[in-house]
Amino acid sequence: MTRTLLVLLAMAVASPAATQALKNHNSNAPIDFAADRIEVQDRADRAVLSGNVNVKQGNLSLASSRLTVAYTGSITNGNPDVNRLDATGGVIVKSPSETARGDFATYDLNRRLITMLGGVTLEQGSNILRGGRLVIDLNSGRSILDGRASGGASGTPGAVSGSNGRVTGRFSVPQRSN
Repeated sequence: MTRTLLVLLAMAVASPAATQALKNHNSNAPIDFAADRIEVQDRADRAVLSGNVNVKQGNLSLASSRLTVAYTGSITNGNPDVNRLDATGGVIVKSPSETARGDFATYDLNRRLITMLGGVTLEQGSNILRGGRLVIDLNSGRSILDGRASGGASGTPGAVSGSNGRVTGRFSVPQRSN
């Protein structure tokens, strides 16, 4: 059994409630935001938020220094059809039971996937995992953390991060009497 499989197994055993919370996330909920500045680029079908960006959808929140909101030209009930959020700069994604941090994040609303890259940490209580890339599937509630990043110093997609391509972490265990 590979080390990654062991880590994922341990996470599944340690956090069934967290998995269910992510699985039940309502990606159709409104997206509320606050930022120091917003620039709407209608011809490019996007809006760029910058400075202390805070976004909330249902029980998920995201904080970053910059966020690009991509939308289609379609209008539904008077609202643009938002399909993707790209965050950069000290990105923090929080659910009621977990906090993930990284350099970059993409939230694909159509596929219901959140992908975080670059120095990723995932915390749940006193448990902590570190790696290069985290993919959170809101359909299944499954999270996968690996040591790969989107690009290393060479800029090669799939290049290994500075952690030698490994996931590291610590799981807390209940105190048992001997």
